[in-house]
Amino acid sequence: MIYKPRTKSEELTIFEFLNKRTELSSKDKQYFTNLKKGYEGEVRFDSFTEKLQCDCLVINDLLLEVNNTIFQIDTSILINAKLQFYEVKNYEGDYFYESNKLLKKPKHEVTNPLLQLSRSESLLSQLLRNHGSHLPIDASVVFINPTFTLYQAPLNLQAILPTQLKNYMGSLDADPSKINEKQKRIADLLVSLHITKSPYSKIPSYHYDGLRKGLTCAVCDSFSIVIEGRKCRCETCGHKELVSDAVLRAVKEFTILFPDEKITTNIVYDWCRVVPSKERIRYILSKNFTLVGTHQWSFFV
Repeated sequence: MIYKPRTKSEELTIFEFLNKRTELSSKDKQYFTNLKKGYEGEVRFDSFTEKLQCDCLVINDLLLEVNNTIFQIDTSILINAKLQFYEVKNYEGDYFYESNKLLKKPKHEVTNPLLQLSRSESLLSQLLRNHGSHLPIDASVVFINPTFTLYQAPLNLQAILPTQLKNYMGSLDADPSKINEKQKRIADLLVSLHITKSPYSKIPSYHYDGLRKGLTCAVCDSFSIVIEGRKCRCETCGHKELVSDAVLRAVKEFTILFPDEKITTNIVYDWCRVVPSKERIRYILSKNFTLVGTHQWSFFV
């Protein structure tokens, strides 16, 4: 049972919007690429946990704090009177393990996720003890990408390799245990302690005037949008969409990028650019939002 679903972080969402509306620095672009790749790996792992038939509670994407230290847990599963949690890594290519170090061939050392796992395991154990729980913890790194290969891996490595995932999930499903009220309380506790806004966000500064305006394609993100009656068409990929739907997507994007700005006909008209009239923008907004105020002071909520 999925007790807490995974949602795309606000940080990643904003980076996606900025990536198509401005030129990110090489440093920001690399950070965005890693952030996106990490999320894609977590979603891939979700495709396995969502198929579990055993009696368990799956908690995705926890950001927790204990003793003034913040740590993240990609996936947790309460099952068989213990808490199993997973650090998901979407690494690609050939790696080898040597002297407690993870290296990518030919010999490029990367951050060892097993060290991060050990830290998170210790912090989670402290947090549970602080709340009166001594539930056993079992932690593993999941290398989720099917192209990942690890050479010289010790037998006792706290890791699940891509070729092991199917059998591993089968072993969880074979577990006959039942979730009890104590475990449900622990799940509720962890979800209640989740920090919704990360203090470590690395979103670059941006301004309205510095962002490209226009409707974008829902499929390929192209700005090559033309209005054809009630629909708009992407000249890049051919995707068609109702103008109203495209405008509402653009409004949602605007409100995420500029949460303190009011939604007005003028600002949405300028943000969308290709919609031929303000009257059409006002009509779409009036059908989907509530108008507050009058004349030049009016806005939509």
